[in-house]
Amino acid sequence: MRRFVEPADRAQWTLLPECLDDFIDESNPVRVIDVFVDTLDLAEMDFEGVEPAGTGPPSYRPSVLLKLYIYGYLNLVQSSRRLEREAGRNVEVMWLLGRLAPDHKTMADFRKDNGLALRKVCARFVELCREMGLLATASVAIDGSKFKAVNNRDKNFTRAKVERRRAQLEESVARYLS
Repeated sequence: MRRFVEPADRAQWTLLPECLDDFIDESNPVRVIDVFVDTLDLAEMDFEGVEPAGTGPPSYRPSVLLKLYIYGYLNLVQSSRRLEREAGRNVEVMWLLGRLAPDHKTMADFRKDNGLALRKVCARFVELCREMGLLATASVAIDGSKFKAVNNRDKNFTRAKVERRRAQLEESVARYLS
């Protein structure tokens, strides 16, 4: 009687599902990314390359690159080289991109050329989350704990401070995209 679970023989032929869709569960977040990007009007958001060039090699659709970019953002994969690797080995990304694998230079150029459009997509995503009730404007929690109050300038917020902080966050997003 064997005491360990034995691995399969690597040289053995297997009958994996032919369809990538069989690997991706219905509740997988990549399905949300796919539907979200497919509903966007990328021409209206000023993405470059929506109309393919008449000359030169064929290019990737901006929607494919946007899907990969959003996937990387949600899964903390920021490097274009790491996104390139994920496209070649990650089944979720293969499903999302239809087995396309853009190289790192393509992704880097996409980010560089579409900074303003990517900001618009981020804003639209936040709007969608608000519409779906996933984000609340305010939340209050009371648990009965008592703490010493500290009301210094860094700990209290006014409308003006919140607006300044929102502007700082937008600048931070702009720096990230650049």
